[in-house]
Amino acid sequence: MSQQAIRYSFGGDEHLFAEVAESMSLEAFFRGMEMTRVIEEAAIPGVLDICLANASFQVRFNPDLLHPDDLLTQVRSLEETVGGSRRLQTRIVEIPVLYNDPWTHETLMRFRDRHQDPDATDLEYAARINGYQEVQDFIDAHSGTPWFVSMVGFVAGLPFMFQMVDREHQLEVPKYLRPRTDTPKQTLGHGGCFGCIYSVRGAGGYQMFGVTPAPIYDPQQAMPYLQTSMVFFRAGDIVQFKPVDRETYDRILVEVEEGRFNLRIRDVSFDLDEFSADPDAYKQQLQEVLYVD
Repeated sequence: MSQQAIRYSFGGDEHLFAEVAESMSLEAFFRGMEMTRVIEEAAIPGVLDICLANASFQVRFNPDLLHPDDLLTQVRSLEETVGGSRRLQTRIVEIPVLYNDPWTHETLMRFRDRHQDPDATDLEYAARINGYQEVQDFIDAHSGTPWFVSMVGFVAGLPFMFQMVDREHQLEVPKYLRPRTDTPKQTLGHGGCFGCIYSVRGAGGYQMFGVTPAPIYDPQQAMPYLQTSMVFFRAGDIVQFKPVDRETYDRILVEVEEGRFNLRIRDVSFDLDEFSADPDAYKQQLQEVLYVD
């Protein structure tokens, strides 16, 4: 079956926006990722930046060097060459998380007037609307499957993540009714079907479930895993959350402060067709790759 044509539109004088699909899916993400790759490889004179998003991408160009219609013609021509690659060489990463931590709890309690359920915590609310009797059951579901990093942005280093499960098992939680003016750094958040990790302290509207001790953005590049880039995550990464207790969290913080903490990272080959055929079995394969010594 042929793929639906990508829908293009211009944003101002310098941007070409491409909508791959109206809703997020791994299929849409893979197609957008392949399109941004072929556009980058084409090295079109006048193209300044190519930005991949969840189910879309955007091209920034210099209109003095490249006429918008000429860019659109070339991008559409490249679209015809894209074969629909469904394999990806990437990496799987373990991210330790202290769920239900005191810092996000203190923060969420300050902003209950902006929440759908002022009488419940974010975790309690998320568990209830997803059909879980206990918060721990929701945490088990949240941390029990890997997540796919579909884009990085909004603020420096912030990853948006899509849970690798059947659509009917997707965890979904609405954002706050009104955004908070404060979110602790490295908070594990969730809005709609997307998870995220707030790379820096600041405003935010996603539900808050916990916090990781692992820096994911650091201009000083103090951690071993940040030596090649101050931004850790990149689109296509696979994330496995690991619940930790307060003692482990505090121990990791000491290692972070001393500049010797390292993440568990493994190279992996991801096959979208194999995953789609049996998500549960493929999840186990990914986890085996992560924890092999």
